Amino acid sequence: MSTILFNEIVFGPVHSRRMGTSLGINLLPYDGKLCSFDCIYCECGFNKDFRTRTGLPDRKEVKAALEDKLSFLKSEGSTLDVITFAGNGEPTMHPKFKEIIEDTIELRNQYYPETEISVLSNGMHLKNPGVFEALMKVEKAVLKLDSAFDETVRLIDRPNSPDYSVSRQIELYKKFKGNFILQTMFLKGEFEGKFIDNTSEAEVSAWLELLKAIKPKEVMIYTIDRETPAEGLKKAPYELLQKIASRVEELGIRTNVAG
Repeated sequence: MSTILFNEIVFGPVHSRRMGTSLGINLLPYDGKLCSFDCIYCECGFNKDFRTRTGLPDRKEVKAALEDKLSFLKSEGSTLDVITFAGNGEPTMHPKFKEIIEDTIELRNQYYPETEISVLSNGMHLKNPGVFEALMKVEKAVLKLDSAFDETVRLIDRPNSPDYSVSRQIELYKKFKGNFILQTMFLKGEFEGKFIDNTSEAEVSAWLELLKAIKPKEVMIYTIDRETPAEGLKKAPYELLQKIASRVEELGIRTNVAG
């Protein structure tokens, strides 16, 4: 099983299928994974296989690492499309997430004022007012929704909260009043004896109904790109992703497809 773990706070820049030239920020431990989801397709592997023995980087460490990198890139004349919070798990789990976002905005304005800030999040921690406030300040709050059905989410994303429900997430997403990007992974396969397919007509139709309710400014549709910790998963065909995207665009929502 191949996995990707980031062993530093600031990494890249790398080319992202969905973001362009992206400088990554990892607010999680460097020697393992820390996430409130345990997605069967996660490039970082399963939570149980990568338990960490180190703590989270503190706010000062994050700011210093980011300033060093931005200063270096600026001196080299490098271009930068986006600064992306991703890394070894869920970035909004960091207790100083709000303050780190504020520091990042300050440094971005100083070194790369045209560069956008993005956060890739599963959305589980939006009940925290600080997390919501911080996400409202960035240009690209990218929030996950892999299915309209609780049962499918529990098969694909495996949230660690027994109280997780799609309906509760939808109410939280509505608070953004459209000022966010929805991200959905489409795939098929089998895991632990259960068949998984969120590309069926029933799945897609129900998902489209939720899009009507939350009205994101953009939808990112993608499928498996790297080796997954769960064997037996299959990419959704690019042609199918395009068909789903055309149905999203009929709702007046911009769509970004990565096959």
